[in-house]
Amino acid sequence: MSEESLANKVVSKMYNHDGFSQWLGIERIHVSEGNCTLRMTVRNDMLNGFKIAHGGITYSLADSALAFASNSHGRMAVSVETSISHTKSVKEGDVITAVAEQLSLTDKIGVYSVTIKNQLDETVALFKGTVYRTPKQWEV
Repeated sequence: MSEESLANKVVSKMYNHDGFSQWLGIERIHVSEGNCTLRMTVRNDMLNGFKIAHGGITYSLADSALAFASNSHGRMAVSVETSISHTKSVKEGDVITAVAEQLSLTDKIGVYSVTIKNQLDETVALFKGTVYRTPKQWEV
């Protein structure tokens, strides 16, 4: 079994049981070992009192990208530390894309960077996540 096919199987299994990512309307664009690209459209019910996307929306998209990228190796991984910087406001109708890239991987720890851009290719948020890699394997 190729690593990419394992990555896709793991992410499909995760996504199929992930009601929150489904509610966000996340679309999987690309999945490979250690990497993931997701896209979604910001809806009115995701806006805060300023009529811009609640910070939790970009955070949640990035967190899903982190989860999928870090589990794509076939081992269960859980986040232990994350942070986000919001660099530009996001509005209703914006299509945002999160690209998760693996920066470092050891037997126990993985570090990932997630860049979120809008439909104009403008960076709207930068996210960093650290995961703990459990010894458990995904059954796919």
